[in-house]
Amino acid sequence: MNDRYRWIALSNTTLAVLLATLDISITLIAMPAIFNGIHLDPLLPSNSFYLLWMILGYMIVGSVLIVSLGRLGDMFGRVRIYNLGFVVYTAASLMLTIDWMTGRAGASYLIVFRIVQGIGGACLMANSAAIITDAFPRNQRGMALGINNIVGVSGMFIGLVLGGLLAPIHWRLVFLISVPVGLFGTVWAYLKLEERGVSHRTHVDWWGNATFAAGLVALMVAVTYGIRPYGSHTTGWTSPLVIALFAGGVICLAVFALIELRTSEPMFRLPLFRIRAFSFGTISTFLAAVARGGLMFILIIWLQGIWLPQHGYNFDQTPLWAGIYMLPLTFGMLAAGPLSGYLSDHFGARPFASGGMIGTAISFLILLMLPTNFPFPVFAVALALSGISMGMFASPNRAAVMNSLPRAHRGAGGGMNQTFQNSAQVLSVGIFFTLMIVGLSATLPGTMSSGLIAHGVPAAVAHKTAQLPPVSILFAAFLGYNPLQHILGPHVLAALSAPNRALITGRSFFPQLISKPFQGGLHEAFLFAVIACLVAAGTSLMRGGRFHYTDEEDAYIATQMMAGQEEENRPQPGRNLVDELNE
Repeated sequence: MNDRYRWIALSNTTLAVLLATLDISITLIAMPAIFNGIHLDPLLPSNSFYLLWMILGYMIVGSVLIVSLGRLGDMFGRVRIYNLGFVVYTAASLMLTIDWMTGRAGASYLIVFRIVQGIGGACLMANSAAIITDAFPRNQRGMALGINNIVGVSGMFIGLVLGGLLAPIHWRLVFLISVPVGLFGTVWAYLKLEERGVSHRTHVDWWGNATFAAGLVALMVAVTYGIRPYGSHTTGWTSPLVIALFAGGVICLAVFALIELRTSEPMFRLPLFRIRAFSFGTISTFLAAVARGGLMFILIIWLQGIWLPQHGYNFDQTPLWAGIYMLPLTFGMLAAGPLSGYLSDHFGARPFASGGMIGTAISFLILLMLPTNFPFPVFAVALALSGISMGMFASPNRAAVMNSLPRAHRGAGGGMNQTFQNSAQVLSVGIFFTLMIVGLSATLPGTMSSGLIAHGVPAAVAHKTAQLPPVSILFAAFLGYNPLQHILGPHVLAALSAPNRALITGRSFFPQLISKPFQGGLHEAFLFAVIACLVAAGTSLMRGGRFHYTDEEDAYIATQMMAGQEEENRPQPGRNLVDELNE
């Protein structure tokens, strides 16, 4: 193979994955500017749908489509589907920039094209790892996939800073920044990328695609509605809609599994789970994503709602500075990812992936023990340790998963692995928010009511404010609003004395009010993350020793495993393939 081509493939796919993951988070920080630009209040209960789908819609569509798009890459060419993804992503980014509508119509327009943008991003993410695996020799895949994967994961944190820089200038720049970069990547990909994989054209599994999409969409939508209040409940997990969505999603996925076991050309290659390194690597991917997926949201709320205002930052400045103060996490991942991927090429993935999950659990324990008004050096060390540990896990784990796949099924297998990761991130957001809401609801109403009454707010108004769903408080802090100023409104504030008004709307009152209730929810969330990390470490240890397919083994396993043979029946390194086939 041309040495130059492999680096072209790596650099182009890494740019694509950076764009695709950056757009997960860039809108988070820019959300206040976006909603101000379209003149819609995201904190009104009637508008919570638009807020949640602006945050999670892009992630949900990626989770649903990645397997199908990876399978299409196996059938029609990975580079072809990948290049199409660049076109769709760039066109959708341009359409997001020119939204001319306001209010709910403007928000609906943005959500629709965010979903289209997510389709393009899913095309890129579904096939990038397979393109790299096809381009690089076995002894360099860990390093190459490590660079690609870690830049992708880091993109979510880089997006926080970039969104914080661009949104104050104009909200449209948040989407416009992707257009020239996407155009460059599209032209570069069409001119330089080559089809090195093995295409195997078969019939499209339409029923499998339909039932999988319906089941996963139902589950993901249930998660988004589960963190919204229902009636007198602080969360919506007991609402008939959420229960029905979960039941419908589980039924659709059960039907999907039956279809995949019976069809001759399935979308979801269930026999791939007979490969031990693939199955345990994918389970580890899922658990790691569950542990870290909601971390970004919790850290943003912690910084924006409590720590930064207590250290002299106005609420409208906190989104940008939250991204800046989280940079140790990004630097840790960028430093450890490529290095651990390179070392895993020589020593195997298991010690690095399992050790990374243990290190991540330790970092969560450090964060759990910190007070809400923490000393930043200790917080930075915990974030750096978390980033280094995540990098140690992500790169070797992805390389081991891709190395375990036969060449003909790398697109489908890589898409399956990515689907587990993306779905786990959405699920993690629901779990983290739920644990935070449960922790807050135990003590926040009484704390808020007494604190407001003590500073002149009428008792009736104070009690009504204290009964607001905790998720409203979390979203206010998350969006960089001064929560009490926004919730009480100008009429209530105007009736207060000047000292009380200045105190309640100042930088320290709300953080001090919420600190103790917030810490209770924080402990629950981090304790869950610790358990998930330790289980992921144990699962990673069960993946077996490292191995790579020879070309002969690859051809053998691609045919025999899909015909139902167990992994143990594949030819062992050093054996005569002709004798093995004769047996």
